[in-house]
Amino acid sequence: MRAPAFWQHDGFAACLLAPLGAVTEAMTARRLARPQYNCGVPVICVGNAGVGGAGKTVLTRHILARYDARGAAPFALTRGHGGTLRGPVLVDPALHNAHAVGDEALLLAASAPTVVARNRAAGALLAVASGALAIVMDDGLQNPDLAKTISLLTIDGGTGFGNGRCLPAGPLREPVAFAAARCACAVLIGPDQTGARAALPATLPVLTAALQGSCSMPLKDVRVIGFAGIGRPAKFFSTLRELGAKLVETVGFPDHHLYRPGDCARLAALAERHRAVLATTEKDAVKLPAKILERCAVVTVDLVFDDPATLERLLP
Repeated sequence: MRAPAFWQHDGFAACLLAPLGAVTEAMTARRLARPQYNCGVPVICVGNAGVGGAGKTVLTRHILARYDARGAAPFALTRGHGGTLRGPVLVDPALHNAHAVGDEALLLAASAPTVVARNRAAGALLAVASGALAIVMDDGLQNPDLAKTISLLTIDGGTGFGNGRCLPAGPLREPVAFAAARCACAVLIGPDQTGARAALPATLPVLTAALQGSCSMPLKDVRVIGFAGIGRPAKFFSTLRELGAKLVETVGFPDHHLYRPGDCARLAALAERHRAVLATTEKDAVKLPAKILERCAVVTVDLVFDDPATLERLLP
């Protein structure tokens, strides 16, 4: 689904749905009160207060790389959103596709061993049995199954916390203050365009980072059609512009979109009409048929922290 526009504004629709938002808040609080399983190794949760793409997977990969540099044998743990397998299952990119385990799981599996599990405690058990010395969990701040050693509150600077209301009145799974209280720090990705920092407790450390893109081919002054099925496609299109691409058209799909033959034919026709190169994200690339993927420039992103040493000190 696409996020409704009113989630960014506290208007009539948001006020009308506010009572249901109070129900969401109460249900989340009740769920989080359940006992949690301690798996015996450090668990780093990369979460957020709401739904949608805040940059959690990019941050998860960044942290996996840090633990890998320590020789700590990190595993990624994810729900496998968009996939059919409930798990726990150790992702095998040669065996599993996005339909089975979801796009994010395939993306994480390119960086570290990755377990998909709807039940995070069961997933952690499998990870530890498979040799994990640290687990980095992509999403799950509101999941009660597994005890976290440390949690990071991920914030997209472009959308922040929206109108500050809980689902369905707004994008939040729980109030910002409740989520922040369980986190060791917040990670603000990109400029704070919505005043998200002001909504955080004054005592919560805020680390700032920027997305840095690189591409499988040079894009400077190249005519490009950008397409993406992520939480906020506009963020990807900005990355293309930063790489010097001449964007002649952009196509945004819903988050976790599974590409069908009609989508691929449409994109190929656009490329022919504009005499342009197709460019997409790694997350989308893992779902594309080979015939269209070979025509695409694939952009990878990482995070550049203003203060990388502080994050290193916080990580157990």
